[in-house]
Amino acid sequence: MSVALLENDTLLCEQTLATGLTHSETLLPTVDAVLKAAGKTCADIDLFGVCAGPGSFTGLRIGLCAVKGLAFPANTPCAAVSTLEALAWSHAGTGTVVAAQDARRGEVYWAAFDLATHQRITPDAASPVEEIRTVAETCPKPLLFVGDGAYLCESAFSAVPGVLPCPAALRVARAAGVCLAAKAMAERGETCPPAALLPSYHRLSQAERQRAERLAQTTEG
Repeated sequence: MSVALLENDTLLCEQTLATGLTHSETLLPTVDAVLKAAGKTCADIDLFGVCAGPGSFTGLRIGLCAVKGLAFPANTPCAAVSTLEALAWSHAGTGTVVAAQDARRGEVYWAAFDLATHQRITPDAASPVEEIRTVAETCPKPLLFVGDGAYLCESAFSAVPGVLPCPAALRVARAAGVCLAAKAMAERGETCPPAALLPSYHRLSQAERQRAERLAQTTEG
């Protein structure tokens, strides 16, 4: 869970937590702490950026609902940022960055970006790690894997020339990356009112999968 405040190109404050506490316990107190540290209030915010997915369904819903609540009073524009794009914006250099989040069930959410410009090479997707091989072998090098699924990719493609290791502490999603991605979206005219913020799950929830399986069994029976 990460919160940051960007003013133009200056990062005023950022707090990132990985303590095991839930977003419902930590998000709003952290927002309050960041605003106070920067001497700002929600009335000073011109744009809210929030990760819209892919990721933990519950975490995404908490983040989106919190931002809706903060943005509604002044109908402040919002940017529904791809979690994977935010990861890419947290790194810089030359070559390619593949943002990968562990999607469980043997899959990762992933997308590839040009490391220098943060332009997309592939769309967000959910797939087995092996489906990244073509991109890993043919993309401009060096290649950096980030996100909590990076270790899965590094293990699978350790023999691919040009793969750079990334320390685990630097792989995590940062709110500064969300801010930068949101700023780029605003410049492209890709913001929305708070009421229009929606999650992008990229696959069915466990409850939806189980319901579909039950319906399929009933139909077969």
